Amino acid sequence: MTLRPATRDDAAELAILSDIASHGFASWLWLGELDGTGSDTPMELGRLKMRRDDGYGTWRHAVLAEAYGETAGAAIGYALGEDVKKMEVDRVALQPVIDLQKTVVGSWFIATLGVYGHLRGIGIGRDILKDQIDRAGSLPVSLITASDNEAALSLYKKNGFSEAARQNAMSLFESSRKHEWVLLTRDAR
Repeated sequence: MTLRPATRDDAAELAILSDIASHGFASWLWLGELDGTGSDTPMELGRLKMRRDDGYGTWRHAVLAEAYGETAGAAIGYALGEDVKKMEVDRVALQPVIDLQKTVVGSWFIATLGVYGHLRGIGIGRDILKDQIDRAGSLPVSLITASDNEAALSLYKKNGFSEAARQNAMSLFESSRKHEWVLLTRDAR
């Protein structure tokens, strides 16, 4: 397995992996933004967002993992700046996530860490996480995951993260499982 910085040409993979990592939350958000964008689908809009040069969570903040001749996973991480505190939310489902982020300004925030399903369980997620911790340097590290994502919670706790806060998550669909957003933090090295 190798890690490499993402390029703008990786935007489609980053959109897919962001959606996988968020269990569909990313594409649900993109769906709500489609009007007037000229995009036909949420994933197309996600790809366009990942291709941007500015803002949080673009290709410039991403690392891709490659294994067995294919993209295996990705992480998007960055230093969370004070400007997050001024962020206004246009969808109620996003409010708890932003509220949690506002409590960890100044940390290295891992916005996405995802691995394709057929490549899970062989250490790729662990290696991507360790890379993000290294990228944080002297900053504390933070991330948010769903309370029902047991595999992710286990990975993060094994790597020195502890629960800092929780917020109730809004169900996006009638069939959605009820869960909470869990903020996990890890002290600086």
